Amino acid sequence: MDFVANGSKNVEIETSTGVYLRHAIQTHFVEIGEDYIELVNRYVKPLYEEGDLLSISEKIIALCQKRVVYRKDMKISWLAKFLSRFAIQHNSAGIGVGEVCKMQFAIDECGAWKVLWAAICAGFGKLVGKHGIFYDMVGMEVTGLDGFYPDVFPVYGEYGIRIPENPSGVCNEIYEKTGVRAMIVDANDFTRDILGKGDNVTLTDEQLCEIIRDNPAGQDDQCTPFILIRKKQ
Repeated sequence: MDFVANGSKNVEIETSTGVYLRHAIQTHFVEIGEDYIELVNRYVKPLYEEGDLLSISEKIIALCQKRVVYRKDMKISWLAKFLSRFAIQHNSAGIGVGEVCKMQFAIDECGAWKVLWAAICAGFGKLVGKHGIFYDMVGMEVTGLDGFYPDVFPVYGEYGIRIPENPSGVCNEIYEKTGVRAMIVDANDFTRDILGKGDNVTLTDEQLCEIIRDNPAGQDDQCTPFILIRKKQ
């Protein structure tokens, strides 16, 4: 098969563990409640070879698991309105707590006092040029929340998408039911996090991040949540 990359991304990448080819697999627009096993069987299985590794966008697994928070159901507090005024709403890495719904989610998830303290610490951090303190303090559930932003896909303006539940368990289930080795990643053009991987994936998280360091899935409207990874012989 011919490997195809997204836009300006490269098919081939050199890492400390070798050279890898990455194929961006295009799917339909995946909606809430779909079956990720069916998606892997439909889009990945016909292309998969023994030894390959599938990188899966965390957003797709979360949507399949119905891990969403609807804007219409959120009760926005005065604290969320106040704190969101001092934060970045959106940048090229994704939606931030400047979006009042994401700030409210942080308060609901972590508690008002913790979020307020994180905001204060972040404010002092900015004075000395240190960024990211707020997200380090509130944790991955808040940091990983996607959605509440309609510019790429309008429907994503209606809800936030949480990080998947038990991502490593999902990868093991995918392997048991399809034979496809997988990892679930939260990636953008600036950061990469391995949320989970199958027990049969022997590379470390750092080594896996090397393979996707340029975010081969992209973060616009490509609809390529699956990246098939194959080591070059």
